[in-house]
Amino acid sequence: MNNESQAIEVEVVEVDGVTKPPQVERSEEKRPLENLRELQGRALSLNSHWWPLWVLLGIIVVILALTVGVVFAIIFVIFRSLRGIKRALIG
Repeated sequence: MNNESQAIEVEVVEVDGVTKPPQVERSEEKRPLENLRELQGRALSLNSHWWPLWVLLGIIVVILALTVGVVFAIIFVIFRSLRGIKRALIG
């Protein structure tokens, strides 16, 4: 091998009379608490690349909410009419 292509690894122990704190090797998988801290700032902002998905999901949520509302309204009207019929028959 040429001298130019060789890489030299050097660990700096002391610079200007100050020792460098030892580095603890971390595993590649982070602890869950650290992952939550990283995501905490991102949770409030939506990535602009995903706006079509958010629009589609929003439309689906609105449709589901309207459907549930219509079903509850129909059930409410049926019970009110049954109560009115019952009052008319019983008196």
